[in-house]
Amino acid sequence: MEIPKSKLSFKYIALRTFFAVLAAFLISSLKLDFIESYFFDLRTVIKTFFEPKQIDTPIAIVLIDDKTIEKLQGDPKFKDHIRFINQVSSHNPKYIIYEFRINDNNEFIDITGTLEEKKEFADAVKNIPNLAVSTQDLQMRGVMQKPTLAPPLDGLTLFSMPFTADNKSFGNDGVSRRIMFQYQDKSMMQPIIASYYNPEIQNVERIRGQFFYLDSLQTYINFHAKGSFPSYKFEDVIDQKVPKNAFENKIVILGSDAEKSIKDYASTPFSRESTAMTKVELQANQIQTLIDNNSPVRVPKPIDIVITILISMFTVYVTLSLTPARGLLILGATLFGVAFIATFFFIVFGLWLDLAHPFLAIFLCYYFFIPYRLIRENRKSWEYYQKHKLLSEVEQLKTNFISMMSHDLKTPIARITGMTEVIYKDPVQLSPHQREALDTIRHSSDDLLKFINAILQYGSIESQGVQLHKQSKDINQLVADVVKKHQFLANVKKIKIVQELEPMFPTSVDPELMKQVFSNLLENAIKYSPDESMVHIRTREENDSLIIEFQDQGMGIPQEDLPNIFMKFFRTHNAKTTTIKGSGLGLYLAQYFVELHKGKITVDSSQDKGSKFTVELPLDK
Repeated sequence: MEIPKSKLSFKYIALRTFFAVLAAFLISSLKLDFIESYFFDLRTVIKTFFEPKQIDTPIAIVLIDDKTIEKLQGDPKFKDHIRFINQVSSHNPKYIIYEFRINDNNEFIDITGTLEEKKEFADAVKNIPNLAVSTQDLQMRGVMQKPTLAPPLDGLTLFSMPFTADNKSFGNDGVSRRIMFQYQDKSMMQPIIASYYNPEIQNVERIRGQFFYLDSLQTYINFHAKGSFPSYKFEDVIDQKVPKNAFENKIVILGSDAEKSIKDYASTPFSRESTAMTKVELQANQIQTLIDNNSPVRVPKPIDIVITILISMFTVYVTLSLTPARGLLILGATLFGVAFIATFFFIVFGLWLDLAHPFLAIFLCYYFFIPYRLIRENRKSWEYYQKHKLLSEVEQLKTNFISMMSHDLKTPIARITGMTEVIYKDPVQLSPHQREALDTIRHSSDDLLKFINAILQYGSIESQGVQLHKQSKDINQLVADVVKKHQFLANVKKIKIVQELEPMFPTSVDPELMKQVFSNLLENAIKYSPDESMVHIRTREENDSLIIEFQDQGMGIPQEDLPNIFMKFFRTHNAKTTTIKGSGLGLYLAQYFVELHKGKITVDSSQDKGSKFTVELPLDK
């Protein structure tokens, strides 16, 4: 029982969809955070191209660099920091953050001085309520006592303001991309400071893009390019060389950029170098992200799976349905389109669409399914080859049979024609009825002979082709010979053949083949024209061609049949409904012989308005 084509198509589409979905689920189960981290970093870099060089921020950075050390002849001492604190405090800042390294004994590593200077520093800062000294240590649940600096600075509380780095998670490349804002239900200092400017995040559940990781709540940093925050030098602050309102109602973060230790720096999405960005500027990015509450939000895993499934199905369809060149072009455009959409959503809406799984789906689906397609197409090619081989053999047998039968038929036709001529020449007078019957026999044998000759010519073309035997001939003379031959047929139907032949130079043609062309066209014009009508034959030279036109006033050819008129064995619907006999080979042979001369034959016809066949032959130069 034959299966309907629609069912086969449905089964094929269902299998294609099943394997595409299966591939998508397998790809989505792969952990590709290392690849995805690069896409995140790339989008972060692109985003900064659309931002101003200096953002509108309540954060100000103060840095101690190599020039500061050179001017102060060493690291700033506690007495220098007293001057710094006094100057900054006079500007009424919202918060002062000390972002310095602290050793295991809870002492500053880069700030030195005598015991008296430490005490003076402690007295200077004890009345500053909003001064925070950051530490990377996390306060565990149940520990009530807050960590402090070593005496005599034990009046300064250490606040947890940690930095994270993807050393064993996500990108596994040491890059800082995340903010830890709560650990074991205890908030870090960054959201507390940021809540002064954005009270909404006092409720940490409203912090955008948060996720749970290792007993902590974290979110991703919305990075700004290096240099986006206003920055001042430590020595300029203590020398009162900064604007009066530089720190007013702002968060002032002090730290080091002297390149003394890589612990003062962090790798970022902008660069994986060990000194890519100071910890001071990284801290500023963390706090600014919480103030703006615009962390990138990574789409949920189910959405990533759905996108991967759609991409997989589309890739499988393109791979199995389109040509390889067009398929690669479309898949390349798809890669670019998906990347563009993901970047657009990241920049405009802060939505982080995963790219690793969809990209991998395109590559894997293409390289897994293209061999299947090649196998399927090779199988079809083999089937087509076998069918073509069988059809060629059948065509050859048909041609041989036609040729053999045509040759065998010519002998009895010749006998019939010969016996008809003998009877015509016999002195015995025939009755009118007998003469009419004899005329019918002669005309029928002539029609049959023409048909056999056409079949033989067709067989010759199909088997080995026709060889040209060119001679320099006058086309007008060939036309005149053909007209003379068909004058009797025209007279029977009282059709007038009008010849408008312009003088032309002789040209090189095969005279017998061209006579055959003209004869076929003139005979058709006479056969399909009504009685007492006219057939026009025109010749002329035009540019580098000879033009021969045969125009009749017959039934014409329907427009839908015109494209097929020169096909072998083709006859129009109008011709089939008449009693006019024909083999359907005349125009096929005419076109073949004309094209053999590097010419062309065209037709212009309208139903019931006649037809005009035009033969165009190249003129000898």
